[in-house]
Order: sequence, then structure tokens, then C-alpha cells
Amino acid sequence: MPHPSALLLLLAVTGTPAVAGTVYKCSGTDGRVIYQDMPCAKTQRQQTLQLPNDTTAPPPPTSVVTRPDRPPPVAAPAPPPTPGVPLVQLYQCRHAVDGSLYVSRNGNPPPFRAPLGMLGALSTPLGEVYGSPNHAGISAPEANRGRVSAGLVANNYVWVQDRCRPLSVPEICSELRDEQEQNARKLQRAFKSDRPPLQRRDDELQAQLTHC
Repeated sequence: MPHPSALLLLLAVTGTPAVAGTVYKCSGTDGRVIYQDMPCAKTQRQQTLQLPNDTTAPPPPTSVVTRPDRPPPVAAPAPPPTPGVPLVQLYQCRHAVDGSLYVSRNGNPPPFRAPLGMLGALSTPLGEVYGSPNHAGISAPEANRGRVSAGLVANNYVWVQDRCRPLSVPEICSELRDEQEQNARKLQRAFKSDRPPLQRRDDELQAQLTHC
């Protein structure tokens, strides 16, 4: 078997990959050595070399393409958070006529006219309270023409207004949860054509409840 240095020399001289087989080393009279795959000339000294089957040529050099430095990719900015729906301010109001309580978004409801006899704020008969010369009376034109009777007072209207107070945050959250439950039941039972407004209201309530 030839020495490894001989194989390397063969590759350097021939410039071709070495394959398995017989190689002839030819030495001339001038001392020049030639490696070839055919027998040497008669005037040359010949030496036979056997290349092993597992001899492989080194891979050709890989050309490395250098690229100019590129700036690192800039990550896309995160989308801005969806603005939440602010918690609505609610008010608890007392009806000026019957005293019932209700919840409203308007803390200053407009005044309205109500029959004086329906107010229920008088503990004595209306005719006695308003008809006596030493009592308040009423401002209706009919009252200045003579004695005020209970029927006259009951048939007159006065301006009244509901009284309201702002609810605290826990009270508002409780009211919104109750409304959301009621709206969800309506949405579940509603026909398909009636669902869009109920669904929009449900989305609004869910967004507001995130602040609770």
C-alpha cells in the first residue's frame, strides 16, 4: 500500500481526485517523477501503486459569500390595548309622588306636574290645611276667589321633582350585574332577528363590568 504522502503528492501533481485502482509512478533519467494511470514508457523506471477503495478526495473548498451586515429586524409594535368602556355613573332616585325607588343614569331628572292630592304629604284634610286664613293656601287662581275645599286642592297640579343620589362603585357593579343577567336571559329567549341590540347591550355591560 502506498504511503499517504504519496497519495497527497499524486493529488497535487495531477490536480484530479484519486480513485481506487492502479497508479503508475514513472521516473525518468533526468530524475523527473510522473504519476499516471497507464504504464510508464520503456525508457522510464516504473513503480506500481494501488489506491485503496476507501480513499476519498477532500471536498472542494466551499466559497463563502459574505454579505454586508444587516440591521436586526425590528419587531412590529404591539397593537394598542382596546380602550375599556368607563364605568357608568348611576343614581338611585325616589319618585316624588309615590316614593318608589328606581335607578337612573340621570341624577337630575326634569320636574313634572302632579296632582296636589296625590302627593300624600298632608296629615290633615286638604281643605283645612289650605282653607284656613292662617295657613299656607295655594297659588292657583281659583283659590283666591273663595274658600279652598278639599276637592279644589286635589284637582290642582303642582311641580314636583324626583330626588336622586349617586350610587357608590359597589352599588353600581351590583346593578350592572343584575342588568347583565336579565339581558342574558332575554338574549337566550329572543328570536334571531331580535338579538343584535341585546347582544350589543351585553357587550357593553361585559366591558363595564371589567372595572368591578
